[in-house]
Amino acid sequence: MCGIAGIVGSRASVETARGMAQRLRHRGPDGEGAWGEPGVALAHRRLAILDLSEEAHQPMSFGSQVLTYNGEIYNHRELRAQLPGPWHSSGDTEVLVHLLAAQGAACLDRLVGMFAFACWDTHERRLLLARDRLGIKPLYYQLLPDGIAFASELKALLVLGQPQIDRSSVRDYLFHGYIPAPKTIYGGIEKLPAGHTLTWTAGRVSIERYWHPPATVVRRSADDALHELDGLLREVVPAHTLSDVPVGVFLSGGIDSALTAFYLNAPRTFTLGFDSGARSETDAARRAAGHLHTVHLEMTAPMADFEEALDRMPALFDEPFADSAAWSNYLIAQFARREVTVALSGEGGDEIFCGYPRYWSSIGGRSNFLNRSLARYLPPLSRLASSAQRRAYVGLPAYAAAFGGMTAQQIDSLLAADWRESGYDYLWFYRRFWREDLSPLALLRWLDLNTDLAEGLLTKVDRTSMAHSLEVRPPLLDHRLVEFMLSVDPDVLVDQRRRRGKLLVRRLMEPRLPPGHLNQPKSGFGLPVHRWLRRHPQVLRDAVRRLRDRGVLGRAVGSEFRRAWSLLVLDRWFTAFG
Repeated sequence: MCGIAGIVGSRASVETARGMAQRLRHRGPDGEGAWGEPGVALAHRRLAILDLSEEAHQPMSFGSQVLTYNGEIYNHRELRAQLPGPWHSSGDTEVLVHLLAAQGAACLDRLVGMFAFACWDTHERRLLLARDRLGIKPLYYQLLPDGIAFASELKALLVLGQPQIDRSSVRDYLFHGYIPAPKTIYGGIEKLPAGHTLTWTAGRVSIERYWHPPATVVRRSADDALHELDGLLREVVPAHTLSDVPVGVFLSGGIDSALTAFYLNAPRTFTLGFDSGARSETDAARRAAGHLHTVHLEMTAPMADFEEALDRMPALFDEPFADSAAWSNYLIAQFARREVTVALSGEGGDEIFCGYPRYWSSIGGRSNFLNRSLARYLPPLSRLASSAQRRAYVGLPAYAAAFGGMTAQQIDSLLAADWRESGYDYLWFYRRFWREDLSPLALLRWLDLNTDLAEGLLTKVDRTSMAHSLEVRPPLLDHRLVEFMLSVDPDVLVDQRRRRGKLLVRRLMEPRLPPGHLNQPKSGFGLPVHRWLRRHPQVLRDAVRRLRDRGVLGRAVGSEFRRAWSLLVLDRWFTAFG
């Protein structure tokens, strides 16, 4: 895993590209490289995973192609066997640059892995940017008056100057808890969406989606689906351990990480526990590790250092990001990095196996006259009003409400007049992936995979792990597994009457795990924000005061406000960058 950066146009120089890449040193502490010709410069920071020799140094050239690449191609050996060479390294980078020379962007369909890369064609003077199908690896870009710049993280692009804040992105942040692609907090800097390419040639830009996963359900029995799933997992999970450096597995008390560990041979496993037993999954993870015969290591952390967490968030994400569980991810990555350079995680299991409580909720089914009236007339920031607002919705608004964040009424009530926009479409991101042809459960799974997964969950995992130069791989998001699960009828996965999901995986793993392991309540790693704020209400009061002084908020809120963490993070971001 690495950090990439580059620039095309009159501002391009090797020195500028190196300066951008230097801000990504945490993503690649093992080496740096740069390449340039008049009007273009590419740079790279290396975290050595495959082929630790200098022969795998980047940027890497072959023919007219010059590549700077961040990721892992798990089938690179099979692809290498189909190419003529010549070969100078044993890693995946050289395979990718040969494929690009032979097939251009068409080769993306052949890649199994996670990646974000930039490839410059010296003959055509064309830049190709690409991001993996699910958005596991990030890629940002900025169009310049006569060129384009790109980087793995926003902080590298700020070397070129800090643009104006996009005020609509603040509204989006409060609605989602993150800023959805293609937007960023800055006007003029955008994220390349998951599963897309961007081609730049002489100022012309073309952005295209190259991955179009089918969502058609294939009728099969639960037994047949179980058999196919088991076979696919036996192939997919071990493939993600491809490495020339030590590999481990994050193990929680849940199903997905235990499933990942099961399909490996005595892996090293890492568990983060807290000194508050009510929120710790340590005991369950320890039992699973013993049952699976893993080499198990545990870390117990204080419940939370909220001030440190808030102070670190702006530099980690470069823009407001409101998932408080990011701090737990940061700590477990820090712990695991002492022993390994690569860690597998169970991310994506809740999305592909239908594991979130919203899958057995009646979305849109509670809209009635009473809820609609309460939503309209109660003070919009009260807990009762928030609940009524979510229950008043039907259709797309009801699905969006199931994902969390503030409601549109709350945001419009909070923001100062200059930061609001009359009639703003808070649903624009979800609207892009809304499909009338899918059943309710299939639609929910489709929205999960195309919206909150890449922009929320995977962003959190990437930034918190790469802060410690740890590569995290989610085998459950291998596109072969995702495409298979999209073909499985979600009714096979969810029992709405018993309020349970992941039925297929439960059947698969129940005989393979300690008795009762699958019956534990899902606790998650979010911080106990509201308990902390009740003890320290002045922290929120001070944050809201500063946001009001900046003209962002138009009113105060109490410490009982359920989305207070979003405001705390927004305040700390403005303090650091605004």
